[in-house]
Amino acid sequence: MPRTGRIKSKSGIYHIVMRGINKQTIFEEEDDSLIFLETLKKYQEKTAIKYMDIA
Repeated sequence: MPRTGRIKSKSGIYHIVMRGINKQTIFEEEDDSLIFLETLKKYQEKTAIKYMDIA
């Protein structure tokens, strides 16, 4: 049985966590990491999502 969909936040704030299982490396190559960040930026611009880097 599939899980239910996420509930839409009333505040409009969401949190993205990038973590491998047991702290395993997610991106083996630097290029893969850069491609991911470029893709994230593309959709940030398309959706007008605000980005906050607090790490």
